[in-house]
Amino acid sequence: MNLDSSRNADQQHPAPHALAQELSRVAGLNAQRRADPALAAALERLGNWQGRRLAQTYADLAAQPRFAAAIEFFRTDLYGGTDFTQRDADLERVVTVMMRMLPEGVIATIAKAVELHRLSQELDRSLLARLPRADAAFTVADYARAYRRMGNRAEREHQIRLIGEIGATLDVFVRKPLIYAALVMMRQPARLAGLFALHDFLERGFAAFRRMDGADEFLATIAQRERALMEALFAGDVAPFPDPSSPAATSGSPAVIAGEK
Repeated sequence: MNLDSSRNADQQHPAPHALAQELSRVAGLNAQRRADPALAAALERLGNWQGRRLAQTYADLAAQPRFAAAIEFFRTDLYGGTDFTQRDADLERVVTVMMRMLPEGVIATIAKAVELHRLSQELDRSLLARLPRADAAFTVADYARAYRRMGNRAEREHQIRLIGEIGATLDVFVRKPLIYAALVMMRQPARLAGLFALHDFLERGFAAFRRMDGADEFLATIAQRERALMEALFAGDVAPFPDPSSPAATSGSPAVIAGEK
């Protein structure tokens, strides 16, 4: 294939091209993580800490059966610090097949999910470099100062927008019975093909959003709280949420965020 035909193919199928680009970028990040045990440990520590922050911020939603699965998917699969090396490897193996079998919109949503994961990894690495010590415990104030020193508001805003875009499109797709039925039918073939991590990610996401029967309230709550938190951090607040390391931090009520009433 010459350069012009390759460019035309990218223009005709922008979603698979975007997915391939994001997978290539995240593969480089995953390789760095595997090659550097200290970096991997620091990223895991930060990811767990941020995961606990998310749990405390959305404890009220997690306590409601309608939202519980969606909050868990959001916390672990979209916005958390989980290592998705296997899922990303699965995607790389089947991206050309997906282009033939799945609607363009589904592929675009998966591409955005990988983009969100890649962006979150990059932001976490930048934040680690600004903590007092990447290999040690840190306080909420340490985190807040490191967050502000990064000075990347545009990327933080894009991170929040991606969550809303992914959630909104998932909410549309789960209302289409044929797409969900096809996903369920792919379960066993995916396992036999060694694509369990990828299929598990897709099926849990669809199941969580189907259970909500409408995601507007869920997505609006996340957008409002994450934006309020971002504003508080950039405004200089060094205690915008309780310490996630504290056993008492997670309760049945959302953590108080500056600017939220």
